[in-house]
Amino acid sequence: MELWIIYTKLVVVLFLAVSYAHANVDNLPNIVFCLLLYISMNSIMYVFSKERIRQGILLGSVILIFLSFYDVNPLLILLLPINFYELASPFIKVKSVLLALGLIPVLYLPEAEYLYGLVSAFSFVSFMMAMRYSEQIMMYENKLDKMRHNIQRLSASLNENQEFIKQSEYTNRLEERNRISQQIHDSIGHSMTGALIQMEAAKSLLGLDAEKAKELMQNAISISKQGIEDIRITLKNMKPPTEQMGVQRLKLILEEFSIKHQIKVPFVYKGNMDMITPIQWKIITENVAEALTNALKYSKATEISIEIHVLNRMVKAEVKDNGKGAQKVVKGLGIMGMEERTASVNGTVIVDGTNGFSVTTLLPMG
Repeated sequence: MELWIIYTKLVVVLFLAVSYAHANVDNLPNIVFCLLLYISMNSIMYVFSKERIRQGILLGSVILIFLSFYDVNPLLILLLPINFYELASPFIKVKSVLLALGLIPVLYLPEAEYLYGLVSAFSFVSFMMAMRYSEQIMMYENKLDKMRHNIQRLSASLNENQEFIKQSEYTNRLEERNRISQQIHDSIGHSMTGALIQMEAAKSLLGLDAEKAKELMQNAISISKQGIEDIRITLKNMKPPTEQMGVQRLKLILEEFSIKHQIKVPFVYKGNMDMITPIQWKIITENVAEALTNALKYSKATEISIEIHVLNRMVKAEVKDNGKGAQKVVKGLGIMGMEERTASVNGTVIVDGTNGFSVTTLLPMG
């Protein structure tokens, strides 16, 4: 805002200087002195940050203009409008009233009233544009401050949620360990204790009653078999399926990437995911992560789609973005690393940059 007002004042001063340069004026030194004093007052005003000091200097500048108008040269009244608007605007909110007050001197000017009117209108338009620009800047700054506050609040909330998630995960692990311990104690522990009692009793009866001892040993064997079966069932229930481990882990990676970088990452998988081995999941996950990183660096994409398809004889994992692509694919360390990982299980990596950029990993079924 200040620059626009300064430029407006400078235009008026230059206009006066040119006008006096082409006219035959008797008291030219006094006019030059008034102009220099005006420029000095209006320049030093912006050095101060306190509004009262600025208003005081503006008031002095207006008084200088009136004194110069009466005692030096009437044309110096052209300096008045922009200073008046700047001085009165904090107190007069209705802009039409401000313009009307700025045009009042037209009624009392013996000459050059039309010129004063034009300068006053020009000064008013420039001042209003500066005011509008300043208001927009302040509005954007307020919005920016509000956004910063919201970001800080969301960051604090996110940190709290992350701490809560960590605490919940820790609590869930403790509860799961307690459940498994209780289950082992209640079922497997009782079975093993019963089998041990049966074997101790059979040992005592070996020399006295062979039949009874044999019967007790058979009971102990049956109880042990049941205990082993309980252990197998417990472990089976504890271990999540391969599909859940691979797909869920990849989903977490993709969700974290999408949130962090504000990029859409749709994920589709087809076929029997149980057919994918743990080592294949490891290769797929690492290749997908590397392809996402490359797309973020080079493609300028807004969406990166992931598709995993289990076919009859192979697993196909494709990462495709909607970015600028590449007519000539230069294999860097990232793509070479993907090829090496995939080749370790006799797989293949195919890259294509004709329509966006895609990286396809093909792994043979074992």
